[in-house]
Amino acid sequence: MLKYFEKLIRRKEKPPSPLRADLKARFKLKYAHFKELISSNDEILVIITNLEEKLTGRDVFGMAYLRSAATRAAFHAFRMAKNLNLISGDRYPSLYDSLEKINNNIRAELYQKKEIPITELVIPYTAVHKDMIDSVGGKNAPLGEIKNRVNLTIPDGFVITTYAYRYFLEQNDLQDEINKRKMQLNLKDPQSVEQISEEIQGLIITAPIPTKLEEAILNAYQELADRLGHEPQVSLRSSAIGEDSELSFAGQYLSALNVPREKIVQTYKYVIASLYTPRAIFYRLNKGIREEDTAMSVGCLEMVDSLVSGVAYSRHPYSPIEDSIIINAVWGLGPYAVDGTVQPDVYVISKDENLSILETRTPVKDIQLYSDPGGGIKEIPVPEERKTQPCLSPAEIRTLARAVLALERHFRSAQDIEWALDARRRLIILQSRPLRISAYEKSGLKDAYAKISGYPVLVEKGSIAYPGVGYGKAYHVYRDEDMLNFPEGAVLVTRHSSPKFVRLMNKAKAIVTDAGGTTGHMASLAREFKVPTILGAQMATEKIPAGMEITVDAYTGRVYQGKVGELTRLDHVHETYMKNTDIYKTLERLCRHITPLHLTDTESSTFAPQFCTSLHDIARYVHEKSFTEMFEIADVLSDEERVAVHLNILLPINLYMIDLGKGLNPEKTYEARRANMEDITSVPLKALLKGMTHKDIRWYEPRPVDLRGFLSVMGRQMVEAPESGRRLGDKSYAIISDKYLNFSSRIGYHFCTIDSYCGLTPSKNYISFRFKGGAADDIRRARRARAIGNILEGLGFTVDVKGDLINARIKKYEQEFIKEKLDMLGRLNLFTRQMDMLMASESRVDWVVQAFLEGNYNLDEDFQKKPGD
Repeated sequence: MLKYFEKLIRRKEKPPSPLRADLKARFKLKYAHFKELISSNDEILVIITNLEEKLTGRDVFGMAYLRSAATRAAFHAFRMAKNLNLISGDRYPSLYDSLEKINNNIRAELYQKKEIPITELVIPYTAVHKDMIDSVGGKNAPLGEIKNRVNLTIPDGFVITTYAYRYFLEQNDLQDEINKRKMQLNLKDPQSVEQISEEIQGLIITAPIPTKLEEAILNAYQELADRLGHEPQVSLRSSAIGEDSELSFAGQYLSALNVPREKIVQTYKYVIASLYTPRAIFYRLNKGIREEDTAMSVGCLEMVDSLVSGVAYSRHPYSPIEDSIIINAVWGLGPYAVDGTVQPDVYVISKDENLSILETRTPVKDIQLYSDPGGGIKEIPVPEERKTQPCLSPAEIRTLARAVLALERHFRSAQDIEWALDARRRLIILQSRPLRISAYEKSGLKDAYAKISGYPVLVEKGSIAYPGVGYGKAYHVYRDEDMLNFPEGAVLVTRHSSPKFVRLMNKAKAIVTDAGGTTGHMASLAREFKVPTILGAQMATEKIPAGMEITVDAYTGRVYQGKVGELTRLDHVHETYMKNTDIYKTLERLCRHITPLHLTDTESSTFAPQFCTSLHDIARYVHEKSFTEMFEIADVLSDEERVAVHLNILLPINLYMIDLGKGLNPEKTYEARRANMEDITSVPLKALLKGMTHKDIRWYEPRPVDLRGFLSVMGRQMVEAPESGRRLGDKSYAIISDKYLNFSSRIGYHFCTIDSYCGLTPSKNYISFRFKGGAADDIRRARRARAIGNILEGLGFTVDVKGDLINARIKKYEQEFIKEKLDMLGRLNLFTRQMDMLMASESRVDWVVQAFLEGNYNLDEDFQKKPGD
């Protein structure tokens, strides 16, 4: 009998098997494929998010954008499928068949129209409208719309088309030369990008303008001069296609002011050359935007000798509850109105029938910009008598306000407008684009939104997945069964975003989660169902009591107690002007094959490659299966101790580490294949070991043992071999990098596997946990499994328990949060030691759960929780 006990606690040594020299390299390669897969998952979700924003109809876009977005999405979906098969040993070949069907559908939608229409080299603004974006770019198309369909005044002029840009490149054989130089780019070397940028811009600037194009530009200029009765100075404004409108609106490309006739042709080359600034090159390469999807149109507009300039917003840009018109104004040209050089006049106008002026602020304005008759612009002092005067009269304020409302009505969304008054004080519209609250959120101005007084704020901040206002009673969902009783009109409050909540989106007035990102799967579904949603609100489940009436302000990221009438009145839908256009209909058809998510339930029989009908489905399936594959990576480990480094630590595990890179101190060689705690630089492993070495985890002390439980263990071991030959003293492995951990632990007759990424990007962070086995009978092992499952749920994990098998997951939290959970898993890993022998009854399950969550790790019957624990 004594010999039997010795066998239980000491495994017979096996002679070392031959070293497989490529073992560590294989793990490194799998990890590299996994990182590339996760990177592509992030990229495809960003693309889907951008496409869904385009579906709101507020943004101007063309076929070039759609082609670029679809190509990038297909590329990243393929890269995900390829890397999953590389990780798994080609276990998912049918993914390629599904992907090919989806891509065929996408190609059928994309190639119905030519990307760059063959048009005239120049087009007057009198012939430009919003459907011509592929010919005239994202800035010029709305400007033509304003002139021809809103009937407001814009500067007179013409557009040098994208076809002219292509013609210029073709006539000078520049495209091949540009591509050659781009092949030499090294994005890790900023100096390389700078050098290539200079070379490409030099090619464009020094190339001759084809005679036909030069004549077209100068003839159009002469026609402009004839209409005006004099040769004007002009502004040349970039208007690119092939990228997000946000890029071209952010000062990415060159625009030139006050250009005389003799410099127009050369300045045109400077403007189109700005497609190849270092920043623009870097952006396009990183986003996968194809060169053939990029082209530049240039607007040539009469230079307005502005007496007054500024910007106007058709509603308050910082506070969505204030539906007023905001006008900023400065003396002279407009740049000082937006770059902060001069503090502008501010006028707030009501949208009532009288356009009542609610507020006027007129600070001192000392300087202004003006057009130099010799070309260019200059800064001059403001005349003394004007420094404190309002730039606009009440009549001019109302005239501008009426124009602002006309633009908002026509484009069917809030507008951000640049305007000027010429020397005769005539109103001229320079540009109008959608006023995007999300853009202000990204810039940090969201924090300036005023709180609504009189209502307690329960949640102060969060990320907006879909804007809007929702009011109802808070309903907490922690388990799948909680969804069964979700009431119509409630507000869903939960710990983490998940696609499974799609079944509640037709009922929910709003959604608030502790964790989750705006590019995730559930965020995409929230946009599809148009549910106001705040993600990443951190402690929302603790701060919002179940059943409380709340108002969710998914403009600012706040949640208020009670019904906030000022906000609920805002909850209306704006029709948008891009809808019903041909390009929008193409977007809708294209998105059917890219954005919808049908694979929302990982337990369903339809969660399989053959049921993937969109690129989003492919991404979701691959992402889920990649965790499973990485989770099982430790199963291929053998006893090759020379591949791993042994950890010198006083724990009941025999831990060996395989470093994939930066997981151990790189300054040491570990020739003795041994390391100490201070050598570990892997963030997740350090966090896990911190829990295992917690001062209150006294694993070396005897545990309370139920006699029947002990006999159950002994009886089982007498008649059957332990699972997989795993016994006390078996090796445990940690495959590590600086941010990654795959931990496989054998303690007694159970095993535990933890797979985690713990970095600075919350969307990449996760923990997967699996536990199985034990030495007692099936009933006691199942009770222990339920106890562990309940503990994990108490820690915020999503848990699935089947028999004695436990699977748990938590993801997309901040690094510190993930570290805290790994710490708790370290404690739990040792806490579970011999627990099955304690499971004499169901009541012991609840007692064990309470003991762990209170910090009674040694199951002391007389334990008292310390104050503050």
